[in-house]
Amino acid sequence: MAANDTARLLMELETMASTLVSDADVVKLKLRFEEVANNYTVNRRTVEEMENDFAEKIDYYLNALRLEGYSEQTLYGNRLDLNKFSQYVNKAVVQVNTADVRSYLASRPDWSNGTVAKKLSTLKAFYKWMVAEEFVLRDPTAKIRTPKQEKRLPKAMSQNELEMIRDACENSKERALVEVFYSTGCRISELAGMTKASIDWRNGSLSVIGKGNKERVVYLNGKAIFYLKKYLEDRAEEEDDCEYLFATTLRPYRKMSNAAIRKIINKVASRVETSKKVTPHVFRHSMATIAIDNGIELGDLQQLLGHSNPSTTLRYVIVSEERKKNAHKRYVQ
Repeated sequence: MAANDTARLLMELETMASTLVSDADVVKLKLRFEEVANNYTVNRRTVEEMENDFAEKIDYYLNALRLEGYSEQTLYGNRLDLNKFSQYVNKAVVQVNTADVRSYLASRPDWSNGTVAKKLSTLKAFYKWMVAEEFVLRDPTAKIRTPKQEKRLPKAMSQNELEMIRDACENSKERALVEVFYSTGCRISELAGMTKASIDWRNGSLSVIGKGNKERVVYLNGKAIFYLKKYLEDRAEEEDDCEYLFATTLRPYRKMSNAAIRKIINKVASRVETSKKVTPHVFRHSMATIAIDNGIELGDLQQLLGHSNPSTTLRYVIVSEERKKNAHKRYVQ
């Protein structure tokens, strides 16, 4: 059995060498490989052993991302996508080829281009890291292009719709959530992580931890400050000593989860008659769009939203027809 495994190893090494080095002297390489192989006992791993390799490599990869400061939510999403892919291909990381990746991405007709693009992005990042760490020699995703996605306009609220949401709030907690979401333009995970100690009431600012564990300062407008203070005063009466800005209603008081925050926003939105779906992220779109209409500079908005790339900020912005019309009158003469 060992002799057969050695012969197979030599054949695979010969094939790989001729592929990687086009002008190599294959005969000399083969003789040299045989000389080295004679010093070892070769036992080829079984299919079962090769399959176990994928789970191990996923752990290595996610540990590396964790050290780079990625959030646990991001790590969870990556693990979910990579586990589903490994279950589909049912083979070791090094055995995956381009056809496997294409087959997986085409396996679900109900996946939108956006979903396929996200899953491909996860696989590309994983294999790019695997090549850099020299676990594999080639990237099976390198030849696959990201599918074109529909250019959907951000579904931001108008100023009137925002006022309707404000009026629909029935307690200080609901109103404070709405005002802080809109004023800061924060992601839901950033808002959930806000602490009372991080607020600078004099400057109307507070620090948040965004993507990539990056800290930035965001700002509270007058309405956000007013309703946030009212909410915190109501909490003080309940002797709520939770350090987080938004806490659960029942004892023991603790940080609100993303799901609990979404539930409150959904409840408020359900009281308003609108065809537009209002979610926590819509407040981020709305803040960006209304700010642009009011004349904010793109670079300033980029910093407020915590984007490292200005092109990302542009995706959040839809310039109204009225603003385009006024801009044309002003600059095109």
